[in-house]
Amino acid sequence: MSRKRIIFCDFDGTITVNDNIVAIMKHFQPPGWDRLVEQVLAKSISIREGVGRMFALLPTSRKQEVVDYAIHNVVIRPGFKELLAYCKDNDIEFYVTSGGIDFFVYPVLSEFDIPKDHIYCNGSDFSGSHIEILWPHSCDEHCHNDCGMCKTAIIRGYSPEAYERILIGDSVTDFEGAKLVETVFARSILVDLCKDLGLNYYAFEDFHDIIKQLEELKVK
Repeated sequence: MSRKRIIFCDFDGTITVNDNIVAIMKHFQPPGWDRLVEQVLAKSISIREGVGRMFALLPTSRKQEVVDYAIHNVVIRPGFKELLAYCKDNDIEFYVTSGGIDFFVYPVLSEFDIPKDHIYCNGSDFSGSHIEILWPHSCDEHCHNDCGMCKTAIIRGYSPEAYERILIGDSVTDFEGAKLVETVFARSILVDLCKDLGLNYYAFEDFHDIIKQLEELKVK
């Protein structure tokens, strides 16, 4: 019996051309945000701590501005709609596993045919004086990286005996997940990690590249 293919796809910088969290911070420029980004990328603080502290710099009085900017600033990477259609036609399960926040992830993806329970992301609370990020999908007992939205915990829910697991990503939030799956489609700094660790990966620029490669892999 052949294994069912399942895709775990990152959102920021992958489905979208830009990284939305960084774009929000660059636009609103709360004091100290850039140092926090540097610390996350250098892994001197966890993703969860960094993202939580970044958004805590923004007052909730600016909620509408932040939400509007986040949604309208998004550019979708070419071929995404076509990849979703390809997955549907070829019985490939497609999940969005995003370190992004619900207030921009859900609205942006609402125009695409993705069930809401196939979208994993972080939550948000605007009831206090500053934005608080919520973590409904935090690390399980196998992960100690304080991911915030733990992609490895989700991936581990699908056994390699039953599923051929494929990850699509670009950045630091995808590092640990890339080590678990059978195939990685990588952009940006994730390419370097895959090279360094000798992982089974394919570099891509847009989703048309991924469709083409999935077709080739199907023939093998």
